[in-house]
Amino acid sequence: MIGELPPLRIVIASSGLGHVARGIESWAADLGRALADRGAAVTLCKGGGRAEAPFERVIPCWQRGAPRTGRLLRWMPRRGVWRLGLTSGYAVEQTTFALGLIRHLRRERVDILHVQDPHVALLLQRAGRLGLVQTRVILAHGTEESPEFQRKVTYLQHLAPWHLEESRAAGVWKPSWTAIPNFIDTKRFHPGRDGALRAELGIPADGLLVLTVAAIKRRHKRIDYLIDEFARLREQELEWPAWLVVAGGWEADTDELVALGRQRLGDRIRFLVRFPRERMPELYRAADIFVLCSLKEMMPIAVLEATASGLPCLVNQHPVLQWMIGPGGKAIDMSDPGALAEAIRELAHDATRRWQLGELARRHCLDHFSQDRVVDQILDYYCSVLTHDRPRKASVETEAVEEPSS
Repeated sequence: MIGELPPLRIVIASSGLGHVARGIESWAADLGRALADRGAAVTLCKGGGRAEAPFERVIPCWQRGAPRTGRLLRWMPRRGVWRLGLTSGYAVEQTTFALGLIRHLRRERVDILHVQDPHVALLLQRAGRLGLVQTRVILAHGTEESPEFQRKVTYLQHLAPWHLEESRAAGVWKPSWTAIPNFIDTKRFHPGRDGALRAELGIPADGLLVLTVAAIKRRHKRIDYLIDEFARLREQELEWPAWLVVAGGWEADTDELVALGRQRLGDRIRFLVRFPRERMPELYRAADIFVLCSLKEMMPIAVLEATASGLPCLVNQHPVLQWMIGPGGKAIDMSDPGALAEAIRELAHDATRRWQLGELARRHCLDHFSQDRVVDQILDYYCSVLTHDRPRKASVETEAVEEPSS
């Protein structure tokens, strides 16, 4: 299908890219670069920072943490503000980003816009219905929107088959939707051992490094639970040479969690707040075990980075997370106090088992989530989205022409 159409003009966009470090921003950056490497006519639109590659453009917006955004939220009347999409700093950011994006899409006559920011997708879809843009908008659903919200979206990419089946069960599925996973560059993220970063972090070469990569917050990512479980493990084995590394973006309760971690674990914990994205492969290669404590996820890129790097993974018993790690780790009930501590303890004392699980994790990632395999699916979906209603339109036009002579 890809070769049957003229070259598509594609925009990948993220309002947080350039000033926020989350999975959404990583997804946009990775997909934009992957498409550019394929020779696609792609532009990566970002809401902050600066254009660092020829295919990048900065779309100025009112960033969620900016003082003027805070002032706007304080001044806005509480009643009816939801109709304007200005209910939070992130919503203000998406709204102002979408307005700038409309101008870019019109000027460049873009065919496909692909985003994970849900409000941006909805605003641009409405702009299309008003005739302001001719662009088809795809929402990659990575933010746990409700079935009612999903129902409003014409082109939706679920990130796992389980999510697509959930939408069917909720009665909101549409034939124009698909299930395509996130991908990972398995050449960049690969197994190895990085002693230099360990030395930089002050962790001995023969120590056990347990790593999590997630927004450093209580809600959803449950970093407090991780600290408690590691402290429980340390109480059981005081002399055990193990360190916990928590890498992720800053959140409102990050400083409090950093203080809690240092109080409970002392020198056995390292917090890497806003660790540079370009150094993430080094970090995974410095680790022995990867842990993610969230009970439910859409499809976290950190898990793909860990499996591609050959790390055994400990995740919660959720269908998406189990599907992502395959045989390369263990899914446990992370709502059960002590379950994670015991799972880490078992792997800590069995280096052979860790190596075996890491090998299986890498193979599973290569088979299901490698960049080339997934980008092929995405490009096919772009073509499907661009043409999906053309036969219907052609049929209507034919009927209109033939009707007078019947």
